Amino acid sequence: MNSKLVVGVAGMPGAGKSLVVEAAVQNGYDLAVMGDVVREEAERQHLEPSPENIGKIMLELRQKEGKSVVAKRCILKIAKTERHKVVVDGIRSLSEVEEFKKHFEEFVLLAVHASPETRFKRLYNRQRSDDPNSWEVFHARDMRELGVGLGEAIAIAEYVVVNEEQAEIVKEKIRKTLGEVEEKWMK
Repeated sequence: MNSKLVVGVAGMPGAGKSLVVEAAVQNGYDLAVMGDVVREEAERQHLEPSPENIGKIMLELRQKEGKSVVAKRCILKIAKTERHKVVVDGIRSLSEVEEFKKHFEEFVLLAVHASPETRFKRLYNRQRSDDPNSWEVFHARDMRELGVGLGEAIAIAEYVVVNEEQAEIVKEKIRKTLGEVEEKWMK
């Protein structure tokens, strides 16, 4: 077992995981991004990081190497960090949660939630290469994410932050939540 505090972040696309990450990093956490594992695989396969390709690779990796493959690859990166607090962006399933719990005694899951309408607007405006350009693509991505177990991971989170307000208000809620997590960890 590793003595690091590892805070996993789960949320539907556009829910505000990046706000949690930003607040955590500002509070001294190192960062592991699960989506980077999939994007690195796309690059390795010389594929454009489009929503379709990223989704396809995510599913293929899980089929070939098991449901917790992305978590296992992240754990290797986390083990190399010298910091004692790490935030993991992008938990997507119960098997990933279990994988992290096997390796880190102090693993906590935090979910961030926002309505589908709010999330779609955020993603559409963000315009990252794998962001949806239509409601249909957005809905298909949601269904794919739910299909790998994201809803179940969100449902078992020890902490939940609702992200429907201005970013600074939500970041304050996140800082308060991280403070509670750290206080518990220090005991």
